[in-house]
Amino acid sequence: MGATYTREDIRAKARELAKMMVETEEVDFFKRAEKQINEHLRVQELIAQIKKLQKEAVNLQHYGKTEALKEVETKINALLEEVDSIPLVQEFKSSQVEVNELLQMVSNTISKTVTDEIITSMGGDLLKGTTTKNPYFDGGCQQ
Repeated sequence: MGATYTREDIRAKARELAKMMVETEEVDFFKRAEKQINEHLRVQELIAQIKKLQKEAVNLQHYGKTEALKEVETKINALLEEVDSIPLVQEFKSSQVEVNELLQMVSNTISKTVTDEIITSMGGDLLKGTTTKNPYFDGGCQQ
């Protein structure tokens, strides 16, 4: 059997992997896009208006003012559409998706590798995804 690692060993490697990920093109683009969003006056104005209206919507909902709530929700949706129509916001959202895909890829790779290593170490079958040989089924057709 190979080396035994502690949780802290694994945590340290995870931090090392995270630092590598921060140095990718995807994360670099995300950071630049977020900085531009934070400095974009119109985007910040729209976000402030949306937050104000969302607070108003919570109050209207609390007091059961359904018609007024519908009007406020319509305004919020219009502002959200305006924010989403800004090319910089579209680029930012796209960069979020790319970073999330990178994180998902790492997670899936780790999960699959751990599963495959468990199956292999137990003498199992990777194609069948089983950890032990089944004496009742060997996959062939015997007479």
